[in-house]
Amino acid sequence: MIFEENFSDNESRLLGEIAPSRKRSFSWRLIAVIATSALLCGIIILALVYHFKREAMVEQRLEVLSASKIQQQLEMPQPLHDWLVSLDSVDERVVVNKDTVVNDIPLHIYVPLNMAPHMEVGREIAKNPGTALLFFEAADVRADNGKIVGAFVLKGKPLSLGLSKRGYCAIIDSVVYVGVADNSPLFEEATDKEGDFFRQYPLVDKGSLVQNELKNKSIRRGLCDIDNHIAVVETQTRESLHDFAQALIDIGTFNAIYLVGGDAMGWSIDEDGNGYEIGDWSNRKHKNISFIVWTK
Repeated sequence: MIFEENFSDNESRLLGEIAPSRKRSFSWRLIAVIATSALLCGIIILALVYHFKREAMVEQRLEVLSASKIQQQLEMPQPLHDWLVSLDSVDERVVVNKDTVVNDIPLHIYVPLNMAPHMEVGREIAKNPGTALLFFEAADVRADNGKIVGAFVLKGKPLSLGLSKRGYCAIIDSVVYVGVADNSPLFEEATDKEGDFFRQYPLVDKGSLVQNELKNKSIRRGLCDIDNHIAVVETQTRESLHDFAQALIDIGTFNAIYLVGGDAMGWSIDEDGNGYEIGDWSNRKHKNISFIVWTK
C-alpha cells in the first residue's frame, strides 16, 4: 500500500514524542524548593514570634499578679493594725511589748517607740547597757575566723563585704529600712551618710514567704516591718524558719529579716523600767558580735 505524503522539499517533520526541556524542568524544581523553604522559614518565624509574645504576656501577667498580691496584702485588715495605730499616740521613748499566738506559735513582740536604732560591734553594750532600752544580736559571725558574715557597715565604715544572704537592714538618717535584694543601693548610701547596714536571712519579702535552707528548729527572732512599724518578733517555742516566716505573714508583716536566734544575747526594758537579759549571757562571745540597739 502506498501512502501519499503532502510535503514539499523544504519542509521538515519530527517523528515520535517531543522530549521535554531539562532546563525548564530544573527551573520549576528550583522555584518549588525556594517556595517551600520560604514557607518553612515563615512558619518558624511566626512560631518564634508567637512563643516570645506568649512569654512576654505570661511575664506581664505575673507582674500584674504580683503587684495585685502586694496591693491585697496592703489592703488586708491586719490583726495587729488597731494595736499598732494606738501606739502612734505614745510620745515617750519606750519599748511596748505584746504576746500573741499565731498558728499555735506563741510570739512575743517588741516595738521600740520614738527611737532610732544604731549598730554596735563588740560586747561593750552587753557589759554596760547604759541607756539602751532594747538590743539584739544582728549579723552572724563565722565560726572559723570570727568575721562578720556578709556586707556590714558601721557608722559609714564598711567592716565586711560580700553577699551571703539576701536580707538586709539599713539605718540611714534615723530611718530603718528592711528588705530583700541581691544588690541594694542602701549599702552605698549608708557608707556615704555614716549610716549602718547588715545582711541576714530573708524571711518575708513584700508579704510573701521566702524559703531558706535551714530546716532545724530553734528560738527564732526577726526584724520586721509590720504596718509601717519596726518591731522585733520572737518565738517562745522552737520553730522552723518556714513556720516562723508564715507566722510573721499572718500577723501582717510586709518585710522581715532574721536576727540571730537560739540563745543569742538580747536586752529589753520591762513596763516598770527594769532591764532584763534575753538569751544566754554566760557563753563567751566573739569580739565581732554585732547588735542592733535602741537607746534613750
